[in-house]
Amino acid sequence: MGPRVLRVAQVATGNAGRLALKQLILDPRFDLVAVAVSDAEKVGADAGELARLGLSTGVEAALGLDPVLDARPDCVVYCAMGDTRLRDAIDDCRRLLAAGINVVGTAPTPLAYPWGVLPQQWIHPIEQAALDGGSSLFVSGVDPGFMNDLIPLALAATCRTVEQVRCMEIADYATYDGSTVMFDVMGFGLPLDETPMLLRPGILSSAWGIAVRQLAAGLGIPIDEIVDSHERIAAPEAFDIAAGHIPKGGAAALRFEVVGMSRGRPAVVIEHVTRLRDDLCSGWARPAQPGGSYRVEIVGEPSYMVDICPTSREGDHNYAAILAGVGRVVNAIPAVAAAEPGILTTLDLPLVAGSGFAVSSGD
Repeated sequence: MGPRVLRVAQVATGNAGRLALKQLILDPRFDLVAVAVSDAEKVGADAGELARLGLSTGVEAALGLDPVLDARPDCVVYCAMGDTRLRDAIDDCRRLLAAGINVVGTAPTPLAYPWGVLPQQWIHPIEQAALDGGSSLFVSGVDPGFMNDLIPLALAATCRTVEQVRCMEIADYATYDGSTVMFDVMGFGLPLDETPMLLRPGILSSAWGIAVRQLAAGLGIPIDEIVDSHERIAAPEAFDIAAGHIPKGGAAALRFEVVGMSRGRPAVVIEHVTRLRDDLCSGWARPAQPGGSYRVEIVGEPSYMVDICPTSREGDHNYAAILAGVGRVVNAIPAVAAAEPGILTTLDLPLVAGSGFAVSSGD
């Protein structure tokens, strides 16, 4: 007898959620039983339509969490917006866990490794809900996500010594169509004298502090403090991107660093270089492939510099990166469902693989 097919539900069908929903429908390890949406226009739509698969599943989207709770799935894939509604997203996860439903998700990001980042009074109710419900939670993605933990930890496992680890995202976001993230969170298009949500004091260190602290914990590196810095470049003229319009003088490129300091030295560094046009900021780091890539640098014995270039037959580098982050959490469902109750991290999970080899119709 093969492994048990797990009953699953999807929460949110935006850029990440739609891709997660597609895998939940097609992957034989899962039986989709519910879909939750926040947009009234999607209510009643078949999951196959929302996943753009051109097929009918018989599962219709419903508004809010209550229908998901009523369906009693083994696991929920949570992809609702967490950046601008952190408390609500955390409370959603708490409700699901308390009901005995495991949760994997691309949000809320701080729950990927909340210790030392979120206040304990926020963490304790999640941990208690998981214990009460006998359920587990795992939040990850690409960055913050496996590019900041799974990949560098695998490389560092071959090193005699490690002095510094730097994880970089170098990407052109012009084709990313998430307007809330692009404009409200990251502040693209805003005048440089206006401070967006992401660049308010302490936000960068909180948002990527989870990656710094988890990687440091995996390497046994004590972190004394986390510091951050950033710079923005204005658009030389007006132009349009997938998410909207960038006026002349509005922010069109962003570079930031989040640094975990250990004994006065930078030990773990997360660096992002984000452009909206390839010709901007020629002095900043360049991607290893057109559009964008990720880079892991380890200074130690031996040292490494590894470029990772996500690609997809279905979309560009931004699509491929979102798909990879979604794949990380969806493929973790069986391991999370089998785990002891609590908040899980990459440090807790076994090596997680996909569902197996797939032969295309042209082979």
